[in-house]
Amino acid sequence: MSNYSIKIPDIGEGITEVELVEWFVNEGDRVHEDQQVASVMTEKVSVDITSPVSGTVATLGGKAGDVLAVGADLILIRLETGGSDNVAASQSKPESQSSSASQSQSTATESATEKSEVSQRITDSTPAGEKTVATKAATDPEPVKMDKAPTAKPDSMPISTAPVAALASTPHQRLLQKVQASPAVRKRAADLSIDLNQLANQLGKTHLHHADLDQHLQGGSSTVRSAGGVQSIPVIGVRRQIAKKMQESAQTIPHFSYVEAIDVTEVEQWRKQLNAQWAESRGRLTLLPFLVRALCLALTWHPAINSRYNAEQNTLEQYEDVHVAIATQTDQGLMVPVLENAQQLSLWRMADQIRELAEHARQGTGSLTAKSTITLSSLGAMGGIVVTPIINAPEVAIIGVNRQVQQPVVIEGEIQIRTMMNLSSSFDHRFVDGLHAAEFIQDVRRILESPQLYLMT
Repeated sequence: MSNYSIKIPDIGEGITEVELVEWFVNEGDRVHEDQQVASVMTEKVSVDITSPVSGTVATLGGKAGDVLAVGADLILIRLETGGSDNVAASQSKPESQSSSASQSQSTATESATEKSEVSQRITDSTPAGEKTVATKAATDPEPVKMDKAPTAKPDSMPISTAPVAALASTPHQRLLQKVQASPAVRKRAADLSIDLNQLANQLGKTHLHHADLDQHLQGGSSTVRSAGGVQSIPVIGVRRQIAKKMQESAQTIPHFSYVEAIDVTEVEQWRKQLNAQWAESRGRLTLLPFLVRALCLALTWHPAINSRYNAEQNTLEQYEDVHVAIATQTDQGLMVPVLENAQQLSLWRMADQIRELAEHARQGTGSLTAKSTITLSSLGAMGGIVVTPIINAPEVAIIGVNRQVQQPVVIEGEIQIRTMMNLSSSFDHRFVDGLHAAEFIQDVRRILESPQLYLMT
């Protein structure tokens, strides 16, 4: 019986290695042509790998979280009877194994080139500091097809004669096919710190329900926690990319933060008036579009802050258009979908696109190629009084929005109760001086405190 090795494909853009995020098959599973077998991730994209042949999974070439080189063996498929004639023929001639193996490798690679396709999918987004998970609101991209499988290296092991042990020596993790569960079940499991993959393995099923969680809680299955109540959770996929980008940004960028109190009484009153008149026909406005509009206007006066640093060329790329990354919390972590050309949008169009961006980020769909020039991070009522946000590299500034509070303020000698809100911002001190940062935030404050003077056009 012949074996067929699926290798890590060349995804392009100079990618030399990928992270193995998830297996969709186990050893011993039967797979058919074009079936998804694994998901891998680069810094820019998540890719589902499909099998170009039908057969039985002999060996998995790694476990979730492993980093594999392009061209490395990913999975070994034991071909069904009547599979690739060229591969089978090479095994039927042991006396000329070397020459047959070489021919088999070439033929099998050509076969993979004709059959293999990689469907590119979007994972959903990014944290502040995670450019690679930015999404775009305008469209929900179709899967991207790759026409060719990677070509095997001449000195690699011949596919037709590669023993199962060649891959078996690599550590691997036995997983069931992708666990299916409703959003409610997934949320409940997350709240209870229950690992659905482990629970599915223990129960021997791929579709989990609330009853399965109840059974586990009642002691009907072995615990998914380690001894002592400590879980060992692999840092893989989106979370690994978030961690990497956060660490790089914090370690390589000399941050300095600037906090200013903003009187948002007037802009909040104006927002409520607009909603009272237009909410039913045009949708409700939150404060976020007003903040984005204020940033866009202030950046026209301070264009150096609307920039990205190109470390390879050691240049500061200054943009005319404003592309605002909106920090969005998702089940996978903090994503930063990008509101492109924000300066061209009306308040309502901006609000619509922000909602679409957030939805795409939470669903894991959208474009990963959008480039932002500044990030806006708001936790709403959970925003606290002061934060020190980490810059979303390679940008040079991030604006953190704190919660609103009612405070007594002295205005022209009289005490008034006003709605106050802090802006906590961080800047890259290599390119933004303290004075310039202060002037920029003071202009944002001036715009927000006189909204109908600056924001109506």
